[in-house]
Amino acid sequence: MRKKVILITGAVGEIGQALIQSLAESDANDLLTLDLQPLPADLQHLSTHIQGDILDKNLLTRLVTEYEFDTVFHLAALLSARGEFAPELAHRVNVEGTLGLLQLAAEQSQRRGDPVRFIFPSSIAVYGLPDLETKARDYFVREWDWNHPTTMYGCNKLYCEQLGAYYSRHYQQLAAASPVMLDFRSIRFPGLISAFTTPTGGTSDYGPEMLHAAAQDNPYACFVREDSVIPFMAMPDAVMALLKLAQAPRERLTRTVYNITSFSLTAAEIRDLVAQAFPNAIISFEADGKRQRIIDSWPAGLIDKAAHRDWGWEPAYGAERAFNEYLIPNIMKRYRDV
Repeated sequence: MRKKVILITGAVGEIGQALIQSLAESDANDLLTLDLQPLPADLQHLSTHIQGDILDKNLLTRLVTEYEFDTVFHLAALLSARGEFAPELAHRVNVEGTLGLLQLAAEQSQRRGDPVRFIFPSSIAVYGLPDLETKARDYFVREWDWNHPTTMYGCNKLYCEQLGAYYSRHYQQLAAASPVMLDFRSIRFPGLISAFTTPTGGTSDYGPEMLHAAAQDNPYACFVREDSVIPFMAMPDAVMALLKLAQAPRERLTRTVYNITSFSLTAAEIRDLVAQAFPNAIISFEADGKRQRIIDSWPAGLIDKAAHRDWGWEPAYGAERAFNEYLIPNIMKRYRDV
């Protein structure tokens, strides 16, 4: 008999590590984690870890023969900034990796006669506003507004949202018998800031990079203008949102993709919050034209009414609490203990 598990891909990333810790504290199924890298030593006892590639079809086939996926948290991805340097690789990882896993999860749903829940983190990178005037006018955007991404990562995420909707609603629609459909659920995250993992190539990483540089007494040149504004979220809220969406009754969900947000800040406002905690911080602004254009194309705020209504989304951390109670104390401790 195959072992029932919760599968987490991209488990060594920022969200993955926090998600492992949260799920391990619950009475959930056993955890199976997958990543190119080994798990950190302090997490290794919490899951069965497979070090491998999401694109390795033989590996995925072997996993299906040994495990039954009750829920899949598909976090593996090549992030926005890195994706611009290697767009073909980004497409393979972000699209082909997702498609292969969706297919396996859909087949498992049919075999067991019960939908596998497939939780997919998407991104504000799916948006593409044409200019700053439009961004100022349409400050808050809905899920279906301005879906014109300007990065390969954004294109990949938007397409995978559509793939998930297809496998949830239309897969094998011409088959003689109606198949059991996959239960696909997606969250569009704003920029995420973690106190416990270092930034890993996201275009919004200037926020956490300021904090980590200041805590180490290193000068930091921010790669966007002072007035650049996008929404952000503290990592505990991101993990909480994934868990809440995964646990929500299917009948209450009116969408497959949901916006969520917490607070919007300009780069200058982030600098000011960092300076309050680290008065000696040296933070300058040296806008990189290419990354600046990407940030300018992302919305300043998100409308997340559907998430509030359908599954009780409510962020625990506004800007001040995120910085004063979560980010700054933990980042200070991180480098003080080194």
